[in-house]
Amino acid sequence: MTAALIDGKAIAADLRAAVAAAVSRLPRAPTLAVVLVGENPASQVYVRSKVKQTAEAGMVSKEFRLPLGASQSEVEGLVQALSADPEIDGVLVQLPLPQGLDEAAVLAGLDPAKDVDGLTEIAAGRLVLGKPGLRPCTPEGCVILAKTVHEDLTGAHVVVIGRSILVGKPASLLFLEQNATVSMAHSKTKNLPALCRSADILVPAVGRPLMVKADWVRPGATVIDVGINRVPASDQGEGKTRLVGDVDFDAVKDVAGALTPVPGGVGPMTIACLLRNTVIAACRRRGWPLPSL
Repeated sequence: MTAALIDGKAIAADLRAAVAAAVSRLPRAPTLAVVLVGENPASQVYVRSKVKQTAEAGMVSKEFRLPLGASQSEVEGLVQALSADPEIDGVLVQLPLPQGLDEAAVLAGLDPAKDVDGLTEIAAGRLVLGKPGLRPCTPEGCVILAKTVHEDLTGAHVVVIGRSILVGKPASLLFLEQNATVSMAHSKTKNLPALCRSADILVPAVGRPLMVKADWVRPGATVIDVGINRVPASDQGEGKTRLVGDVDFDAVKDVAGALTPVPGGVGPMTIACLLRNTVIAACRRRGWPLPSL
């Protein structure tokens, strides 16, 4: 393997430790409310991990579960009640919501000051305008990982594959904030492999397993793989699965200069950035000095 492995687990652990140290200096522990609707197995795993790591950072975690058949009004009512609760500093709605529920309408009822996942229209608008605000966790984690390799991103050519509102668009804006030159690629992009080969930093975020091949990557480039896909594990027996990214890791590791694994790359950073946002939200709401995180 020629590429340096970007250890998201270790980097996230350092950020969580910094968050815990900041929490220990606050007048009271911030409180994060997590809303889970339905019984999606992946969502349940994510929520358990978030609740556990919130507690380990010295914060209070409150979990609110609604059944699969919960109505739109029930979900919206819960989110609005948590937004109005003065004891709650941050609210996370675990996405995706079950089919039939309007995610946009649910998020519209979330107080932007408590939007620790940076998903409301206010949060998106502040990001576009370059104003201070709570930034989306996964894109923020991508920037942090990239800066462990490139301390100064000024002038670096970043190619983001994917234009979703959850990752692609905010990631592009966050890299722009770092003075990078950003290209956003998508399903209609012409000659996508050639564009990817021009990148100093390549950020695939499309949800297509093993899409990015070795000849898509410029030798020595940094690759931040946001994709997380479950595919059959033929070598482990019938019915077994494994997690892979959007990058063909085994092939790209011989070309890239630095590369995130899946799992263990971007994923741990998402939760660490969530904890960071919860502290920031609490400090802003309560008028406490913002810690350096």
